[in-house]
Amino acid sequence: MKFKPELISFNVCPFVQRSVITLLEKKVDFKLTYVDLGNPPAWFLEISPLGKVPILKVDDAVLFESAVINEYLDEVNPPALHPADALKHAQNRAWIEFGSEMIMTHYNMTIASDSNSFEKVKNQLERQFERLEKELGEGPYFNGKNFSLVDAAFAPLFMRIDLLEDQYPLNLYQTNSRVAQWARALEKLKSVKDSVTSDFRDVYSRFVKTLDSYYSTQINVTSA
Repeated sequence: MKFKPELISFNVCPFVQRSVITLLEKKVDFKLTYVDLGNPPAWFLEISPLGKVPILKVDDAVLFESAVINEYLDEVNPPALHPADALKHAQNRAWIEFGSEMIMTHYNMTIASDSNSFEKVKNQLERQFERLEKELGEGPYFNGKNFSLVDAAFAPLFMRIDLLEDQYPLNLYQTNSRVAQWARALEKLKSVKDSVTSDFRDVYSRFVKTLDSYYSTQINVTSA
């Protein structure tokens, strides 16, 4: 008997969201299980070599790291979300890694302890967006008309930036830029909207407020 894959998640993790988007784009029936990374259950630590999410359970096998999980999902659930050309495929994988770096830069910005360190990391993130802008074509997606795993990799970053922009505008990229157009195209997708819980805006805002950082003091969470 073949079991549906199970994705182990933490409710605000952008790397998990990448895999949820991929599963939804692929129309794969899957189970989503949440764990508290602040107090992880013993069974989770037994199957997660790095003690991190996402973890994908496929029958008796376990996969970890979102890029690896998404590559697997892409290979076993056609049609492919990676370009067929080997060089383009490799370039896409490289930009997924760049996206991972940007997610971590954004996280480091949210946990910066004071305004100086905050501005330093914010400037780093702005430079990364400037570099990304040079890589983008006419869109609407990273590779043009076709959605790819690169799009799944960047969508969680754009979502988190957008969710708090009205509370504390950062203006990390120009509103008429190719990056902005890409972000808007991704945020309209059903797979992206459905990749988080309906209360994610409040959940994520409250999470940021718990960070005891410079950024957390600048946003105003009014939801209960």
